Amino acid sequence: MIFNKDTASKTAELLLQINAIKLNSENPFTWASGWKSPIYCDNRVILSFPAIRNYIRDEFSKNIEKQFGKPDVIAGVATGAIGIGILVAESLGLPFVYVRPEAKKHGRLNQVEGFLQKGQNVIVVEDLISTGNSSLLAVEALRNEGANVKGMAAIFSYGFQVAEDNFANANVDLFTLSNYESLLELAVAKEYITRNEQDLLQEWRKSPSEWNVEV
Repeated sequence: MIFNKDTASKTAELLLQINAIKLNSENPFTWASGWKSPIYCDNRVILSFPAIRNYIRDEFSKNIEKQFGKPDVIAGVATGAIGIGILVAESLGLPFVYVRPEAKKHGRLNQVEGFLQKGQNVIVVEDLISTGNSSLLAVEALRNEGANVKGMAAIFSYGFQVAEDNFANANVDLFTLSNYESLLELAVAKEYITRNEQDLLQEWRKSPSEWNVEV
C-alpha cells in the first residue's frame, strides 16, 4: 500500500528521471532469478543525487511517523537500504541498526548490527519489494532479537500478489513511497511509454516468472 497518491506519483517521476527505474519492453532485462523483465529498478542510484535522496528521506520520515507513530529504532535491510535508512534515522533523531541477509560466520556472529534492546519498537526501511522474501527474513531476524517490528516502509514495490500474501502471512504492514501502478500511470502521462507498452508491462506483472518477449 502506498503512503499517499501524490508522493507515489512524484517518487515515480524522480526515479525515472535519474534512471533508478528503467523501462524497456523491446530489450528486457534479466534478473538474478533468471526472470525476463521489461523493468529494472536500482534505488541505490538515489544516494548519488542529493536533492532526490533528501526528498526520499523527508517523505519517509513524515509518513513513517504519521502511519506508525515514532518508533524507537530504524532498521535498514542490507545492503540496499542501509544508506537511506541511516538518513531516515538521522532525520527522526533515532538509533539505527541494519540487518544482514544471514548471520556472520565469525566474530560475534551477528545478523543484526548495532545496539538493539528487547521490546523496542522498530520500523524496517527497505529500498525495493519484489517477492518480499529477503525483506521478511530481516523482520524475522529482528523479531528473534526481541524487537517489536511495527511495520516496513519501502521506496518501491512491484506489487506482486506473492509479496502481498507473504507480508500478510508474516503479519507485517507494508507501506511504500511508490509502486508499479503509480509508475505506469506516470510513465504514460509523461510519455515515457505508450499505452501499448503499458498493457505489455501490466501483462508482465501478472506472471513475471513466465513472461518473455521475442526480440
